[in-house]
Amino acid sequence: MNPTTASTEDRSPQARTGAAPSGKDTAAQGTRRQLGSVLSAVGGQNLSLIGALILVLALFGSLNSAYLTWANIKVIGDAVTISGLLALVQTVVIVCGALDISVGSQVGVASVVSAMVFTSTGSNALLGIAAALGVGVLAGLLNGAVIVYGRVNPVIATLATLAAYKGVAQLLSKGAAQGYVSNDDVFVFLANGAILGVPVLLWVLALVTLGIHVLLKFTDIGRNIYAIGGNDTAARLSGININKYLIAVYGLAGVIAAVAGVLLTARTGFGHPVSGSEGLELKAITAAALGGCLLAGGRGGVGGTLLAITLLGALDNGLTVQGVNPFWQNVAQGTLLVVAVVIQKRRSGERAMGLPT
Repeated sequence: MNPTTASTEDRSPQARTGAAPSGKDTAAQGTRRQLGSVLSAVGGQNLSLIGALILVLALFGSLNSAYLTWANIKVIGDAVTISGLLALVQTVVIVCGALDISVGSQVGVASVVSAMVFTSTGSNALLGIAAALGVGVLAGLLNGAVIVYGRVNPVIATLATLAAYKGVAQLLSKGAAQGYVSNDDVFVFLANGAILGVPVLLWVLALVTLGIHVLLKFTDIGRNIYAIGGNDTAARLSGININKYLIAVYGLAGVIAAVAGVLLTARTGFGHPVSGSEGLELKAITAAALGGCLLAGGRGGVGGTLLAITLLGALDNGLTVQGVNPFWQNVAQGTLLVVAVVIQKRRSGERAMGLPT
């Protein structure tokens, strides 16, 4: 007998016991493999978010019986829609290795423009929506142009336009809510309508989620975005036009922010320059980071972001239902963002600033 063969056989459990694997053992191994495949597909990050979401729902559900009612779940869903749209597109921006801090102010501009154009054109909702989308595209492309052609760091550039777009919204509206859209069928349908029993707001979120997921995971454009965020030098050397992609990604962010602005107008009945949009950028970035987006770029996806924004929405609503001071929501968001970044740094093995290795 070949010694190698004999050695191999000696190490085999079947060789030592002389027994063939039973059908029960084979089935158990198959089940474990399938379970491992499912867990691997879901990802550890997403499993942690699912666990945290279940914990939050159970906690606030036990504290207040009204929390898990369908009426309150719908409130959570409606509130999550606008911040969710921004978190999803922020995911694309972060994966590309950039950041957009101005999305909240873009929502305010789009909200004001949609209401003012609606009013000035004799209650034409479609023109109001189209004008808001046009403003969103321009705002996003301007961000991209400042970053690319002005060679300004994305954080600094969008921090500047955060203030600028907020000022534009206040100037256009004179600092007050504009228009009244709650008597228009289109805006009422967007705010309160349902398709197949599912609110229109959630349909919009679902369609944007699906579109961004397909873009990132199943197209050459998405692969190039990951490549740019992962290593922009290698991406450039491979022939990817990084400038074009950056401008396009910020243009997409402007469009989605404008959609969120239109939905904000529909939900509240007015165009709001600041109220309803302030702080959305922090929530979007927090959700993307909690969802697994590497802030340095090159890693992330819509699944984790969607879970994270749902977790934040459930937490905010639970605190509200319990009568907790709403300022604590900002504290919670800031804390979660710090926790998410700390976890990223620990996983990457990056040396802490100012500390010895």
